[in-house]
Amino acid sequence: MSTTAEAALLETVFQVSAEKSHRPLRECIATALEEYFRHLDGHEPDDLYQMVLQEMEEPLLRAVLDYTRSNQSRAAVVLGLNRGTLRKKMKQYNLD
Repeated sequence: MSTTAEAALLETVFQVSAEKSHRPLRECIATALEEYFRHLDGHEPDDLYQMVLQEMEEPLLRAVLDYTRSNQSRAAVVLGLNRGTLRKKMKQYNLD
């Protein structure tokens, strides 16, 4: 399974888990990953750690930027990041 296909599958799984959620985020992630592994059909995942980080990071950044009304200094504090790091990540995900 290609990395792109894996990412698309993982994104779908995260969406399904989020729709069921009134549960802690940790449980939603665990359920999403279990579902992801069930759908691999014998394929070995490739670079799963990085893929999960990317799937989680962009919505996290969007949510915090919305929460802070795009105040980057405040968003950096909320995230526990240096403002320069936040700006780099915003550029990476075209959030600037």
